Amino acid sequence: MKFIISLDQGTTSSRSILFNSKGEEVYVAQKEFKQFFPKSGWVEHDPNEIISTQMETLREVIHHSKKLDGEVIALGITNQRETIVAWQKSTGKAIYNAIVWQDTRTSDFCRTIKESYGDLIKKSTGLIVDSYFSGSKAKWILDNVEEASQLAEAQDLAFGTIDSWLIWNLTDGMTHATDVSNASRTMLFDIHELSWKQELLDIFGIPAHTLPKVMNSSDQYGSTLVEGLAIPICSAIGDQQAALFGQCCFTEGQAKNTYGTGCFMLLNTGKKPVASNSGLLSTVGWRIGKETTYALEGSVFVAGAAIQWLRDGLKILNDASESEALALSAGDTSELIVVPAFAGLGAPYWDMFARGAILGITRDTGRAEITKATLESLALQVRDVLLAMTKDSKIDLASLNVDGGASSNNFLMQFQSDVLNKPIDRPVCKESTALGAAFLAGIEVGLWTLNDLVNIRKSERVFNPQMENNVVEQKVQKWNKAIERVKNWVD
Repeated sequence: MKFIISLDQGTTSSRSILFNSKGEEVYVAQKEFKQFFPKSGWVEHDPNEIISTQMETLREVIHHSKKLDGEVIALGITNQRETIVAWQKSTGKAIYNAIVWQDTRTSDFCRTIKESYGDLIKKSTGLIVDSYFSGSKAKWILDNVEEASQLAEAQDLAFGTIDSWLIWNLTDGMTHATDVSNASRTMLFDIHELSWKQELLDIFGIPAHTLPKVMNSSDQYGSTLVEGLAIPICSAIGDQQAALFGQCCFTEGQAKNTYGTGCFMLLNTGKKPVASNSGLLSTVGWRIGKETTYALEGSVFVAGAAIQWLRDGLKILNDASESEALALSAGDTSELIVVPAFAGLGAPYWDMFARGAILGITRDTGRAEITKATLESLALQVRDVLLAMTKDSKIDLASLNVDGGASSNNFLMQFQSDVLNKPIDRPVCKESTALGAAFLAGIEVGLWTLNDLVNIRKSERVFNPQMENNVVEQKVQKWNKAIERVKNWVD
């Protein structure tokens, strides 16, 4: 049996997953690491802890693979996107903590350049000007970390997203590279030309020599020696694009939605980027050989986090898994709306001043009804994103593939199908992100073709619309009314 290992480097943990040649998950190792919050709005990780936890899980998986009758033929990498690391090339040592995608320290700078350069950045990169993306974080390091500018002048400074940092360490400094999907999240990369754009580097003051070489998502990144095994690194891809690939959304018009702390919906738009006029992001999905696949992306800030709020904030759940049974036991919630805009609204509204609300409470409203309305709010937010995608792309989705923790909630998935009026397809393998990286690595070493992968993906359950249209329409009208109420709440 041939095996592929996926390194899944996330925001709170490092994981390694062993897949067999049937695309089945064989073994998982996971290690959490510390989050640092030095100031309000700042979020950092220790780059060395990212490496140590990732290597620990990799060694554990390799150790397990040796007990099996098989061979590890390739390694794939998928990672939290936008988070950036700076290190000294000559020593390989990080000069500052990793600045995480959630970090907002560069918000003021982004605000100052938005008016002058917002259109250029959107046209070139497909992104909006926001502290979420990597470019302004790299500028902050150059401006505020004492040795950064000196190392840059000496051509001894390297920047990289987490995939680059992993690849550098796995190859002992032999490879400073990233893939097109991660590069497309920096605000520095031209998604049409597929290269770093000098005009953008000048705006952010970032020397080109500090940036990694941009490679295909399925490519030869070098090899790593672990536990006596030399393993080729054959893929790198950002986590949400990896999930789109792992869900086998290979053709234009296919989409997936990941229900995590927030929601990330990606729609395959084919061989050309689709510009958004609805607050969505145009991004690179992946590149294999000479073919680039693009996607539209919409993000909902609060999904699983709303269920955590029910548990930890309101204390009406002991465990998130109780939410399904509680929602099914609830009375009528046709007039009840929860808007979980705890930190503003994401796509397609992008209102940082919106705040959450519960509207339509009566004497009969209890914990079951609030739980049900909260779950409904996740599906209604996803509906808003899908409507924006349909408007931008002119693509009417046939069905939606789903993954992520909350996708296991049958009530939520059925309601999602009802409000979208589309089938919801939940796969057997819930590890879509890691599977996507494994699939890409397998393609590079000739283990699979795209056609093979379509046959590997199996549906665990398909949810079809059941609710009457007039009931859905009434709920949507209430939702839209509630959204208008919460907009621009903070002065």
